[in-house]
Parts: sequence; structure tokens; C-alpha cells
Amino acid sequence: MRRVGPPVVRLLDDDVESIRYSLASHLLYSVGKDPVNATARDWFMAAAYTVRDRVSERWMPTLNRYYDQDQKRVYYMSMEFLIGRTLSNAMISLGIYDQVKTAIEEMNLDFDEIVGWEVEAALGNGGLGRLAACLLDSMASLDVAGFGYGIRYDYGMFTQHVEHGWQVESPENWLRYGNPWEFPRPGVIYPVRFGGRVVHYKDVLGQTRAQWMDTEEVMAMAYDVPVPGYGGKTVNHLRLWSAKSTREFDLKYFNAGNYIEAVRDKNESETLSKVLYPSDITSRGKELRFKQEYFFVAASIQDILARFRKAHSDWNKLPERVAVQLNDTHPALVVAELMRVLVDEHHLEWNHAWDLTRRSCAYTNHTLLPEALETWPVDMFERILPRHLEIIFRINHEFLQEVRHRHPGDSDLLRRVSLVGEDGERRVRMAHLAVVGSHKVNGVAAIHTGLMKSTIFSDFEHLSPGKINNKTNGVTPRRWVLAANPGLSKLITEAVGEGWVTHLDRLKGLEKLADDKDFHARFAAVKRANKQHLAQVIGQRLGVDVSVDSLFDVQIKRIHEYKRQLLNVLHVVTRYARIRANPTVDVVPRTVIIGGKAAPGYILAKLIIKLINDVADVVNNDPLVGDKLKVVFVPNYNVSTAELVMPAAELSEQISTAGTEASGTGNMKMSMNGALTIGTWDGANVEICEEVGEDNMFLFGLTAQEVARRRIDGYDPQIAINANDELKRALDMIGSGYFSPDQTDRYRSLVEALTNGDTYLLTADYPLYIAAQERVDALYRDPDEWTRKAILNVARMGKFSSDRTVAEYARDIWGVATNN
Repeated sequence: MRRVGPPVVRLLDDDVESIRYSLASHLLYSVGKDPVNATARDWFMAAAYTVRDRVSERWMPTLNRYYDQDQKRVYYMSMEFLIGRTLSNAMISLGIYDQVKTAIEEMNLDFDEIVGWEVEAALGNGGLGRLAACLLDSMASLDVAGFGYGIRYDYGMFTQHVEHGWQVESPENWLRYGNPWEFPRPGVIYPVRFGGRVVHYKDVLGQTRAQWMDTEEVMAMAYDVPVPGYGGKTVNHLRLWSAKSTREFDLKYFNAGNYIEAVRDKNESETLSKVLYPSDITSRGKELRFKQEYFFVAASIQDILARFRKAHSDWNKLPERVAVQLNDTHPALVVAELMRVLVDEHHLEWNHAWDLTRRSCAYTNHTLLPEALETWPVDMFERILPRHLEIIFRINHEFLQEVRHRHPGDSDLLRRVSLVGEDGERRVRMAHLAVVGSHKVNGVAAIHTGLMKSTIFSDFEHLSPGKINNKTNGVTPRRWVLAANPGLSKLITEAVGEGWVTHLDRLKGLEKLADDKDFHARFAAVKRANKQHLAQVIGQRLGVDVSVDSLFDVQIKRIHEYKRQLLNVLHVVTRYARIRANPTVDVVPRTVIIGGKAAPGYILAKLIIKLINDVADVVNNDPLVGDKLKVVFVPNYNVSTAELVMPAAELSEQISTAGTEASGTGNMKMSMNGALTIGTWDGANVEICEEVGEDNMFLFGLTAQEVARRRIDGYDPQIAINANDELKRALDMIGSGYFSPDQTDRYRSLVEALTNGDTYLLTADYPLYIAAQERVDALYRDPDEWTRKAILNVARMGKFSSDRTVAEYARDIWGVATNN
């Protein structure tokens, strides 16, 4: 009689039994622990390896399919990729979330605790990196052969702590316990050179050639992080470069006992990938940042061309098979590096190489602020990348010749569009290099793109009409609704079906439920549960008790003067002064939640953080105020924090000075999660208004044109201050030390910045902002109407999926097909 053995369990099957088997196996064989001694972190690593196995099983066929079909590849070049935690997102993308959760819980483990042990990848800081992560997700979900290139920073920008109200930075050592999602590629390593000199010579055909020699060298080693698309059919990847020394140590110094000198070259070389955005206050910091940018550009171009040459010997096919998207000016050196490689190493004729380069490259601009458009001193450029400076000078010469022929005698135009600024210290304008070296340039919101055409790049728009186009940002609904807000996701799916996850326009089906009382109640219950969760976390982590009956008013973004966290504080102080003047007044309770990091060298931004915390300390401890007003500063704002805060937000603060915010994506995320926006006519706020309706938002303030006019005419903030008693009182309270009795003049510089110039026009917009906040209060007193408008916000956010953004890039810029 044949014996019947136990059922066969396949390691990579997606059923609960197979996943449980994988978990146990990885705990033993990958983590090296047994269940008796395993910690929650050990179980997280086992879970990550379990899911990674299933991602990898889909990854290799994806790459093979790209090669077999000779698909055009899109390379997204960015100094930042703020991808957040990966485990939950990967489980959702592969459709195994419930199975993994069940398997873990059947082993008597706490699923939420295990998932919570994941350390967020510190590969970015702000909106630039969050957008890049969303676009990678959408490229994979739309079956685009799209890959990211960046730097594997050993340390992120910094971990933000708050001590005595001040921002304190400490190293963001995210790799301390290893990264289970990365695959080291020691076989993928490229030399990157700096310094040296350039020698020109004639080759055997009499052509003038250039040789870059006597350089210092560092090696770039690849680490791959798979990026699964929703549904699991396609898995792309993010390739990150880590700097490695060409020599581990100098044995001569080591044998002589000079151990520090023995590893000096290794340590100096590897600083290139140590820290995200080293401070550029010092000349050494500027040089390191410049080297970082070239380091990842040079390694990426070598990798891109090596992959291209595997299948193609005809260079004319390069633009047909390669699209390089420059995410801001940081990768602008791609233009010069690609030219150097094609001309110097592969000996293509200059004009041929220039045609291929321009047709392969495209540039996304993210700022209208002239000071944020990178420029580098010519003398530093010449010292570090002498050959690239020669190439840029030639590109500039030929470009200006063309402009001169079309516009003879217009020397001022030549000065404005030149790739080299001659006013004061000569500097290379990286944005100009990116514009001239790309076939398409795009902004990230309609108003932003329009202002690009009429302001910073108006001359280029005149010279090449149609080259500048708009690609309004979007966010991935998989992470920002499906993963971040499971309660709302379930409610949406029950109402409109599962298709909304990949076709966000199907949210439109919620409109018919905006007046449905039962749906109102369920929608409000989801929001309240999210608020309760956030309130619990705030109480545990920060020791502040907040009422879930209060309106949760949220502003989370990088701390910067143009984003106007200070305007938010002025409203808080005004609100506080009103309560103090009349403690029995009937007010709508408000919990104001602010989060964000200030750049370490940005003194004024750090002072704003201190002010927020000083105001919070006074307001939160005033017995006359109680639950009528609370202020919370959430430290170390990152993706994980955003996933906690945004589902609980009821009011989304998007209050930048009109004409300064390129787009914003936090505005989209909070609106998708049922928050109403209070905002200026800036960035994507304008397009959100077009979709959801002005009646369902609280827009206020000067338009970009009015802002520009006031700056041209000259703006005197004293007139606005003297005309508004509450504004004057708020500034007096801040400036006199009411919130800083230990140092009464602490905020004098902040107040003086507003009273003497007010660059970002806070005093001009203040009365309109206060009036908008009063409209907020009035609506919040009517819960049914507030909920109705919140539902309509969710229902009308279909446009703002990053899937739509990627589909437009694919059609208009990259020339590739999508499955959408």
C-alpha cells in the first residue's frame, strides 16, 4: 500500500501555508534565529525576505521580457527617492497582504508590531523624492520599462529631534540593521573620475580629440531595489550607487603603523555616498555636493550605455531605445557627460552626438525661485570636471551663435540665455544646460508651467515655442489611500468596485453618495477612527492630549519661508488672543498639527520651528484655553508619519505665496483622504479647485499676477499691519517675548522680516487668510455639509493619480506605450 505523505508546500506559492513555511525558513536560514529567541525585528526581516522572494520571482521575467521585446527604457534620474516603507506596499502590489497577515497572526505574532519595525529608506527629503517614488510605482503598474537611478546614501539628510523647542539633527543611520530589499551588485561597478587635465591631439584621421587624464578615481557599485507594480505583473527596479575606493588601504602606511593614513583615500572616496545633501554652507560642502551629482550621473550613463550596447551597435537607435528624465537640475550633468562619452570615448562627430543627446534627454523643473536653480562656480567646475567645462563652453558657444543669427544685435538676450552667468563670479547655470540639452522641458502644474514660460524660461519659450509643456504631478493611490487608509479604501471599494485602485477616475462614482445619510455616517466614522489613532500616537509620543472632537488642521511639509508656516502661526496666535480676550466665547475647537524639517543651515526656518513649539507650550498649558485650541509639532516628518497624519487630516493647509510652489503633492494626498483644502492660488491648488469646485475648498489670497505686481510696485507691509489690529497684536505678542519670556528678543528677526519688506507677503494675505479660516469654522459647525464636501473632494480627485502623470510623460515625452 502506497504511503501518503504530507501535502507538498511550494516555497513561493501565495497561500497561507506556503507563506508560513517561508517565514519559518527565513527566520532560521536568513536571519539565523529560532522562534524562541526571535525578536519582532527578526520576524520583520523574515517577513521581508518572504515577500522579497515573491517579488523576485516576478522581477526576472519582467527584465527578460524587456530584452526579448527590445522595449524602450525610461531612466528616471533623481537625487531623491522617498520610497517609504516597502513591506506593506509590496504585499498589496502582489495581492498577498491578507495571506501574509493571516500567516503571521496564526503564528501568534503581532502583525502591526512586525510591520512597524521597518526602517524607512532615507533616500530623500521632500516633494522631489516623494514624486519620484510615485512615478516609479506608476511606471511599474502601467508596464513601462522604467527604472530609477540615484545614490545609496549611508545616512539620510538627518533625523530630526526637538529639544527645548529647537530642531536638533542626528545621523539618519537607516542601514544600521541592513536593508532586506536591496540586492548588492558587486559585478556592476564603474569608475568615476575627477580632477586631472585635458590634452587635445589629432587622431590618425586628422580629427581633433580630447583626452581626460591624470584623474582621481572612485568606483560606483550598484545596489538594486525592486519596485513591484500593482497586480504583480511587472517589477522594475531602482538602481542606487554606492561609492567604493579603488584601493582598500595603502599597505606601506599600514606596515609603518600609520593606520589613519593607510585608509585615508578609502574614507575620502566613500564620503561621496555618505550623506544626502551635505551642507553647502562651506566651500568643501559645495564641492562634495557637486561631486555627488557627477558621481551618480557618470555611473548611470555608463550603465545605460552598456545596456544599450548589449543589443544595439547603431548609435542612431539611442533616442529610440533610451529616454533619460532629469528630475530637477541635480542630474543636469547628464547632458555634458553623455556628450563626453559619445565624442571622446566612442568618437562620434560632435553634431551627431549632440542630436542624439538632445533627443534622449528631457528635463523636469520643480521651482520658480531663481535662488533654487543650481549654479556652480566656473573655477570649481574647471578644477573638478575640466573636460565637462570645455564641453559646456562649446555647447554654449554654438547655442549662442544660433541665437545671435536669429536675433542679431540683441546682446541682452544672449546674456540672459547663456549657459554661463557673467554677473560677478562666473557660474555655470545648470537649469540652462538642462533646457538647452533636452528635447522637452516640463513643469509640474498648469500654473507653474505657465509661469515658467512667462518668467524664468521666457526667453527659451520664445526661442523654442512648444518645447516647454505641462505634466501636472500625481500621487499613487496604492500607497496614499489603499495602504495608508484601509478604512476609506474598503468604503470606496464597496461603493464603486476595486477598479479605482488603477483607474482613479472611478472615484467619480462616489458623487452620487455625497447626500446619502448612511454613506455619510460610515465616511465620518472612518475619519473619526483615523483621528483617534493619530490622537493616541500624539499622546504617547509627544505627551499632548488632543480632542478627537476638534478640527484636525494639518500642515506637513518642508519648513521654508515661502511655504509660510509662519502665516499659520499668526492665525494660531490670533485665535489664541481671541480666546484669551473672551474665555467664554463659543469657538470651534481646533488642533493645529505642523510637521517638517528645516535645512541644517537655514537659520530662519529653524527659528520658525522654535516659535511653533514655544507657541504650543503656552497655548497647550493655558487653562483658559483647554481643548479649544491645541498646537502640535510632529518631529521627524517622513513618509511613515505622513501615512499616519494624512488620513486623519480634516483641513489641509496649502498656503504658499502664489507663484512659489511648483505643484505640491501633499495637497493631493490629503484631499484624496477626505480633507478640505485651505489654500492660495498656487501650484496644483488651482487644478484641484477646477476638479473639486471652489465651493468645496477655502481659497484665498493674492494671485501670482497680483504678487508680481506688488513686488514691481513696491510693497510696504507697515500699511497692512497698521490697518489690522489683530495682525499688529499677533506680531507684538511674538516680537515682545510673550511666547519666549526666557529670551524676549528671540523672535525679533522674524518680526522684522515681516515688517521690513515681507518677501513672501504674509501681511498682505493675512486678513484674507483669517477670513477663510472663519469660513472653515462656520462650515465645521455643520457636520453633514462638511462631510458632503469631504466626500466630493475624494470623488473628484481622479485626475491626480501618478498613473495619469506617467501616461502623459509616456505619450508626450518618452514615446512609449502603457497598459492604461
